[in-house]
Amino acid sequence: MSDIAAQVSLYPLGQADLAPAIEEIWRALAAHGLPYQVGALSTLTSGEDEAVFAALREGLAQATAHGPAVMVVTFTNACPTPTFEGARDG
Repeated sequence: MSDIAAQVSLYPLGQADLAPAIEEIWRALAAHGLPYQVGALSTLTSGEDEAVFAALREGLAQATAHGPAVMVVTFTNACPTPTFEGARDG
């Protein structure tokens, strides 16, 4: 296991209200105890790789229960673990 950082964007397709699907990602990150910072176009998180992958897999499953969606994620183990100013703790 190693620490990784991830930048994730979720794009709900054809949904009148985008927020419920996007909020599922945040709930999954929090449920796995991961800190995250919400930006205008993406969410940043970091933690042990197993926890990050599990949270994003779960979050996508919950988000797509609201309808079709596209999730784009960039992972890194090369960048320093971000310090999130005003981050939400999981």
